[in-house]
Amino acid sequence: MDARYLPRDFIETPDGLLFAVVDQRLDDGRVPCFLRYRRAGGRLIKLDTAAAQDWLMAHAPRYRYDSERLATTLHGVRPMDIACHHRPRARVASLMRQGPRGTIETRALQVLTMLVEGGLAASRVGLTGSLLIGAQHAASDIDFVFYQREAFHRARAIVGEAIAGGRLAELDPDAWRAAYARRGCELGFDEYLWHERRKCNKGLCQGVKFDLTLVALDGSDRPGSMPARKLGAVRFDAVVTDATGAFDFPARYRLDHPDIAEAWSFTQTYAGQALPGERVEIAGQLEETSGDRRRVIVGSSREARGEYIRVKAPISRPGDTETAKPA
Repeated sequence: MDARYLPRDFIETPDGLLFAVVDQRLDDGRVPCFLRYRRAGGRLIKLDTAAAQDWLMAHAPRYRYDSERLATTLHGVRPMDIACHHRPRARVASLMRQGPRGTIETRALQVLTMLVEGGLAASRVGLTGSLLIGAQHAASDIDFVFYQREAFHRARAIVGEAIAGGRLAELDPDAWRAAYARRGCELGFDEYLWHERRKCNKGLCQGVKFDLTLVALDGSDRPGSMPARKLGAVRFDAVVTDATGAFDFPARYRLDHPDIAEAWSFTQTYAGQALPGERVEIAGQLEETSGDRRRVIVGSSREARGEYIRVKAPISRPGDTETAKPA
């Protein structure tokens, strides 16, 4: 089992704080992460961005630090302060070995079985989110994570085939509305739905929603290796020239733009958002690295208020039946 701290892992401190890892690279001797849950009164309490920031500042400021590399204040935990490392692939292995307990685990195992039967190695699949740490409840989603681009895209194909064959289902209107409300997306609902439906990374298993996400470990050009200087908020149009990393974490798009080379998204809402050749409108925070390259960051907070990537001029791709955007 991989001993590294990887994005989508959870780490837990002795004082019952559970952080989601956001970068596999240590920063200032810390694991970059974000507080998502805390234990209190024998239960797990989920925290949104604002609540997590407020709670740490009031009760545990030692888990906040100023990152020179990313030029911002982050959550971070030193390895010596980690009491438990929750690994998504270990969670899959235990579920397949021990069998499910409850409806959400049963549905997760059903989808896992379809993936394995479709030729995907179980070692490439993990379970993150609430299922990883035992915080799931009747209304929980299932969050799958994949550790290789090829495996992730194969999983998307398997899910698409299963939906076409009736073994799984597309999200119904209520599920789409719930996903939109949870994300707090800056796009209108119809526009959000247009972008999401073509990604093929969501579905329903007997009424339970699941998501597919990627943690790419097979690339040598990992982002974030150089310190960055923040230049402020920007909004601009550009053409996407390379979307190989569109489903990575962070999602990454290379741009045809005179001043800005790339866009990165740290929020899952804008992963897989655009294809090569599409003209997009981007709003985010502009940064400049020590190499004089400029990039725009979308998702400077989890909710990404005022930040977005929207396709303005879509292109067709094989299998598309609808490319016209909503008015």
